[in-house]
Amino acid sequence: MEVAEPITLYQHMESRGVETDLRNLIYSFASIALDAQHHFPKYLRGTLGDKNKYGEAVAKLDEWVNGYLCDNLVKTGLVRKIYSEELREPLLATANPKAPFVVTLDPLDGSSNIITNNAFGSIVGVYKEDLPKKGKELVAAFYKLYGPVNTLVYSTGDGTHEFVKHYDSEGNARFYLLGENLKIPEPGEVFGIGGDPTEWDAKFLKFAKDLFRVERLKVRYCGTFVADFSQILHRGGIFAYPPTKKSPNGKLRLTYEAAPMAFIWEQAGGASWSGKESLLDVSALDVDARTPVYLGNKGLIERLKLALA
Repeated sequence: MEVAEPITLYQHMESRGVETDLRNLIYSFASIALDAQHHFPKYLRGTLGDKNKYGEAVAKLDEWVNGYLCDNLVKTGLVRKIYSEELREPLLATANPKAPFVVTLDPLDGSSNIITNNAFGSIVGVYKEDLPKKGKELVAAFYKLYGPVNTLVYSTGDGTHEFVKHYDSEGNARFYLLGENLKIPEPGEVFGIGGDPTEWDAKFLKFAKDLFRVERLKVRYCGTFVADFSQILHRGGIFAYPPTKKSPNGKLRLTYEAAPMAFIWEQAGGASWSGKESLLDVSALDVDARTPVYLGNKGLIERLKLALA
């Protein structure tokens, strides 16, 4: 019996008819992220002593990864503008003013987990036109999970697909297909909720308790959006970061985090919600705007809507 040859990321995108420029951009990011990871141990400890545009302390690894990803994405010649959580102003690629794509970047999601060596990741959104745009205008979204096993998940609006880092016969690192057209399992099995429960709305607190008592879900939450997202993508359930008294508009950023992940999530058969509408339909003039985030099996999101009505 012959063993099928593993399918590489590039081969998969080619077979799915992903346009050449977009295919090259996603493949380039995958390679850049692998190269970046080799340098992580040099920047694992400490902060820079200054704060980012949100008033948050900047870890050394945050700063370094942002610079590395931005510089190398510009070098592809495919990106004309980058919006990043770690940049006060968007980066204009002056050498590529007619490049086809505008990119959004959360370079190091979950950086608070660096010191404890828990999982963290990178989140990327790709647009054809400049921002602000709704998430439904994305042409692609993908994330890299730097975990015990390194994975990359992407969608170009034609399903959600997962790849794992492995090595070819010559010892070169590659991403090979792990799962095609992923679908969120039914019924859901786990949930993760961010924020302080003492600051949640009373209706949402009751809903959260019912996830234990009625839905019989198991709690899984590590504080890295990418890692918590991966849990529910593979096991079904719900992820939420609701508004709180301190953060009435939510904590996660629509442009850098919520919209790209909702794009991937809905392509896997799930439902997203901002408390008012699908996260892909949320309009914001400020690229740094925050939003409540709910991602779950469709049935659980419908129950949430009824609970908060």
